Amino acid sequence: MRGAGRLREVVGVRRWRRTHYTDQLGPELDGQEVVLMGWVKDVRDLGKICFVVLRDARGTVQITAPRAVVGEELYRVISELGRQYCVAVRGVVRAHPEAPDGFEVLPREVEVFSKARYPLPIDPTGRTPAELDVRLDARVLDLVKEDVRAIFTIQHEVLRAVREFLSREGFVEVFTPKIIATATEGGAALFPVDYFGKRAFLAQSPQLYKEELTLSFERVFEIAPYFRAEESHTRRHLSEFVMIDVEAAFANAEEVMGILERMIQHVLKAVKQNCRKELALLGREDLEVPEVPFERLTYDEALGLVRAEGFDVPWGEDLPTPALRALGAKKPGFYFITDWPTASKPFYIKPREDRPEVCEAFDLMYSWIELASGGTRVSDKEMLIKRLKEQGLNPRSFEYHLRTFDYGMPPHAGWAVGLARLLMVITGKQNIREVVLFPRDKFRLVP
Repeated sequence: MRGAGRLREVVGVRRWRRTHYTDQLGPELDGQEVVLMGWVKDVRDLGKICFVVLRDARGTVQITAPRAVVGEELYRVISELGRQYCVAVRGVVRAHPEAPDGFEVLPREVEVFSKARYPLPIDPTGRTPAELDVRLDARVLDLVKEDVRAIFTIQHEVLRAVREFLSREGFVEVFTPKIIATATEGGAALFPVDYFGKRAFLAQSPQLYKEELTLSFERVFEIAPYFRAEESHTRRHLSEFVMIDVEAAFANAEEVMGILERMIQHVLKAVKQNCRKELALLGREDLEVPEVPFERLTYDEALGLVRAEGFDVPWGEDLPTPALRALGAKKPGFYFITDWPTASKPFYIKPREDRPEVCEAFDLMYSWIELASGGTRVSDKEMLIKRLKEQGLNPRSFEYHLRTFDYGMPPHAGWAVGLARLLMVITGKQNIREVVLFPRDKFRLVP
């Protein structure tokens, strides 16, 4: 090594082995040699001293290179580093009260794994803002920004907490087919697939499969992507989305509502405890963990509230978005809307015995946004055939599903939560595309 340091430009890691991530460093390591790997976030050359901010997946650290200490050759190359260069740095930690977090790293050796090409499509420091579509076109570069990456760190914690909670509640995680022969929900919002010369579709939900699996496992859940070819192009709709689905044998709507609200409480508590840094980056330090049980409103009660606000919604129809916004103004937190008109819900939802025009269905709301839907399922084969016909569906198309009702189908209930919408609530984001890594909608198929 010439002088105090040297630079080698290579392709690949070769002999380098990382010893620390940036969040493992601190002034208590004063004098210790470390090997760091990451990307150049910023460079400031002051002539006699050069400062490099190195970023990895866990944070940033200041690399301080005094010309008189590191030598001319290493100083020159460090000063010529550009934003987003991928590098490795071998150096020594030095406690310094004026440095960020009270320490810095003095470099001894640097390797450049790859260089960025300019101009970059967006500013990776975030100082120059960009429109969402531009950010999504360069999504992996957009994710360099800490506040954007924080969303998906929170997503990871949400999924960890969901699995923890449901496993504790006795649910078994399953995976069901995503290429199916017939519509799960009915309707035409399906993506067709050429399946070896046969017509198939991408699954809208795991509904029928998860119902069937209650016959053996009793309690199942699945976290997976699903697909709906809807024309909707709003801030809360996508064509590909991840759902958290649950189905429980020997349960009704009220019982699975209890599971759902307790899961939401558990998830928000976990995020609040384990994602403090990420919540702070998003300005969400005040995230509240809700008390349970959540408020329950019947459809009739919700209809009365929106009519009082001037919305003339006929009984039996879904609540339109403007009416839901008015309802959300009155109910800013989590609440359920229950006892929906039977004709407005899918064929597998069970009508109430005392009032068949109303079914045992519910939606979980947060303000005006629907987060989940569920209910008690029809467990009687003849009733299910009747419900299929009422909704204009051919029972023959559901032959395999109907056959399972001859094997001792238990009474059962369940629900499905949209992961991205739950993330919108947690992060405060107003557009669902911000909380999905690579969103798919009517107009976006790449990247």
